[in-house]
Amino acid sequence: MTWRIVVDEDLCQGHGVCESEAPTVFSVSKAGALTVHSATPDDDVRAAVELAVKFCPTHALTIIEE
Repeated sequence: MTWRIVVDEDLCQGHGVCESEAPTVFSVSKAGALTVHSATPDDDVRAAVELAVKFCPTHALTIIEE
């Protein structure tokens, strides 16, 4: 089964928690703009992405199973 990351741009405030949990997947600019380096990352980073989703203070991240 594949999975992907979805970001609700209206909720994201650029706190950077996702970047601290999964720095190979997320980065946040100094201006607070989120970049997702791969919306469908490899399974080896799944646990880190799950933590990023869990600890996002605005609940802007979701994992979708496909």
